[in-house]
Amino acid sequence: MAANSTRSMEKKSPGKPVGPSDALRPLIFKGRGSSSNASGRFEQHRHADIDDGWGNLDSEPQAIRTEVILDDTRSIINWVKSPDIPFDRSINPYRGCEHGCIYCFARPSHTYLGYSAGLDFESRILVKPKAAELLRKELSKPRYECQPMALGTNTDPYQPIEREHRVTREVLQVLAECRHPLSIVTKSSMVERDIDILGPMARDGLVKVFISITTFDRAISRLLEPRAAAPQRRLETIRRLHDAGIPVGVMTAPIIPVLTDHEMEAILHQAAEAGASSAGYVLLRLPLEVAPLFEAWLRLHHPLKADHVMSIVRQSREGKANDAQFFSRMRGKGLFADMIAQRFKVATTRLGLNRNRLALDTSLFRSPTKPVSQFDLFS
Repeated sequence: MAANSTRSMEKKSPGKPVGPSDALRPLIFKGRGSSSNASGRFEQHRHADIDDGWGNLDSEPQAIRTEVILDDTRSIINWVKSPDIPFDRSINPYRGCEHGCIYCFARPSHTYLGYSAGLDFESRILVKPKAAELLRKELSKPRYECQPMALGTNTDPYQPIEREHRVTREVLQVLAECRHPLSIVTKSSMVERDIDILGPMARDGLVKVFISITTFDRAISRLLEPRAAAPQRRLETIRRLHDAGIPVGVMTAPIIPVLTDHEMEAILHQAAEAGASSAGYVLLRLPLEVAPLFEAWLRLHHPLKADHVMSIVRQSREGKANDAQFFSRMRGKGLFADMIAQRFKVATTRLGLNRNRLALDTSLFRSPTKPVSQFDLFS
């Protein structure tokens, strides 16, 4: 991980995730959320940084460059069977996310690929260059039945490398051609680039966008979600989408006890003023490798609040860092979770949010046209 330390490698206990607490001293990598690249739960060996005696551990760690890997996936629509999620299909143009949000519940998905949920997740990004082609093929199947598609459910479709690879835009072009309804969740202002596609779709009731805002505190945001758009910039994105006639909502997610929960009403208020008509929230989730990564981040950046934060997290998750049960995993349980739910309901009612829930139109869908090949000209 750093040039000034050596790594020891030992057999890992089955099923035990390795976290940054095993390292000698967490390092802060500029522009990255994680301070660790610990092995995932499927790896046979665990790695830990140790002092090699050279006395250089106080030097600045080297910058970590983003590595782009082409993903030769054979399908693009993910079919969702979770009963507590309001959609049954989604598209993720990328695996891993350059935004580097330390709390991201999708980090453990990188371990299935043999990578770490830490720095690998935010610096080794898999791009799906054939996404639009695969989508066109899957939407063309005779048995395909149209229901709203979700973008941004696992990793952000508008993360920085989208500027170059434009996979999300290509997917949107196919969905627009087919008049297929969709919803988007992002914390990036890059979604404004695609207003030329989203605007006409919105006029036909085919799209809604949610902008995720965790905190207005710039100091916290820079460390919590280092490569995402600044919170105030996200408010401007809500305003611009609203002005373009695109239904837009705000996700106050995740709500982090002690650290950001006190900002919920302010976020909802300013988002409503900017044009948001709907809102949602998720209480902090820390599945699998995310729990040790997030706790290490807390102790590195907010050591005086770390115990308090984790105490309330566990109180809200039946004594554990995470609760994977359907229906309670997003909201939590107990006094703190109930208080957040009540505050959210009072605030959204007062602000007129969620008064009219937009139902996306599925009746306009038409199967995509197949590209004409040279051989078709002779048939």
